[in-house]
Amino acid sequence: MMATVWIDGAWYAKSEAKVSVYDHGLLYGDGIFEGIRIYGGKAFMLDGHLDRLFDGAKAIALEIPLARGEIEKIVREGIEREGKDDGYIRLIVTRGVGDLGINLRLCPRASVIAIFDDISLYPRESYERGLAVVTAPTRRVQGDVWDPRVKSLNYLNNVLAKLEAQLAGCAEAVFLNREGYVTECTGDNVFVVKGGALKTPAPWLGLLEGITRNVVLELARGLGVPVEETTMTRFDLYTADECFLTGSGAELIAVTSIDGRRIGDGKPGPLTARLLASFSERVRS
Repeated sequence: MMATVWIDGAWYAKSEAKVSVYDHGLLYGDGIFEGIRIYGGKAFMLDGHLDRLFDGAKAIALEIPLARGEIEKIVREGIEREGKDDGYIRLIVTRGVGDLGINLRLCPRASVIAIFDDISLYPRESYERGLAVVTAPTRRVQGDVWDPRVKSLNYLNNVLAKLEAQLAGCAEAVFLNREGYVTECTGDNVFVVKGGALKTPAPWLGLLEGITRNVVLELARGLGVPVEETTMTRFDLYTADECFLTGSGAELIAVTSIDGRRIGDGKPGPLTARLLASFSERVRS
């Protein structure tokens, strides 16, 4: 089916959905968003996504003109309209229409958009074979400049790192912070397995604390796997027994090569497979 889009109180087909060229989300990246998976006709981890959406809005002094319950109703209706058993939702809140300056006080009302569509970040064969990734020369913007915990519409930092990955012939890039510690990828969180333990960068290093990331941590603990949120450098990536990425768009996908170094035996690892099986069961339950 064609994508269904809700914009400020009205429903549109994909081809008819439009926003003003004076919207500050377009002009300045002034806004926030969430990407939400649909599994079995329901929005997965909707409460967690809405918590993060409203927290992000508060952090940037953006007043969402809808109550939480109203957004939940839009999500349910959009899934029903689209008739999707599985799919993807993009929730967007922009500062709204203003003038050609950055004075947010001239934007009288925020704009809310909900897109109901599909998403496929990586080819199906990559989920079977694993991804080759690189570390990006572009460093992650840090909390003393801009807090990465706000899922902002300003994604230029991520776009430039993604470009560097593509120029290197890879689908994804790993961000380092200015101290050289691993943070996250351009659209995913990163995990490694070493000696049977699961490790991932701690949120304070400068990363978005992903919804799927936290589900995987919960699943690993439930399987009795030792879990550590810690500091990691490229050495920890290169010497890992296994590596994988998580995200609402990516779900869970193995990494088999980083900066030309083979990870483990060059194939998706056994703990990655166990966690993927547990994740697949969780999203259907």
